[in-house]
Amino acid sequence: MRCPLCGQRTARRACPALGHRICAVCCGTKRLTEIRCPSDCGYLASAREHPPAVLARRQQQDVGWLVQVMRDFNERQSQIFATVCTSFRGYDAPALQPLLDSDVVAAASALAATFETASRGVIYEHRAASVPAERLAAAMRSVLVDAGRSGGSAFERDTAVVLRRLAEAVEALNTALPGNRRGFLDLLDRTFRQPDQGVNADTPPDARRLIVP
Repeated sequence: MRCPLCGQRTARRACPALGHRICAVCCGTKRLTEIRCPSDCGYLASAREHPPAVLARRQQQDVGWLVQVMRDFNERQSQIFATVCTSFRGYDAPALQPLLDSDVVAAASALAATFETASRGVIYEHRAASVPAERLAAAMRSVLVDAGRSGGSAFERDTAVVLRRLAEAVEALNTALPGNRRGFLDLLDRTFRQPDQGVNADTPPDARRLIVP
């Protein structure tokens, strides 16, 4: 029986999410991306316990980058960082305007300026230069305003610190990965999951929603 996903390889693995057999390659490459694997899937559990060396090394690099960005954050800043990253990952960009790291940098920088201004008692919304970045900033602004509704100027200052740090870190990551215009966004796809998908035991304690797949 051919794998119904690729139509090429033999389907040997029973997939509990799809209700039929698929090949090992599709199981490994589409897991938690195109296939919504249940938490009790044996293949998923095995992959988490014994990841291939290349995947394990990439996981370590991803987590190391995130920990470095968060290196001196206080608890509230760590929570803001997790909220921002989770929201970036969940942002639904228009089909013809896929999100790029440059949009993240522009949106984070504009929002940082907005929250810096607000912390000084002045209400002024700084705008991102591009339309995709401004759309992202507007979506993030709403999330952060809700999160800090009772936090006052202290929350605004912390948010500005986190956003400035994130913008600088994403720019540095892009410099280290020339030619990859979605290096940071790809990292988020690999490391951030919805809360109901569980947390890996190796997750750094400061990143409340950081999950290594």
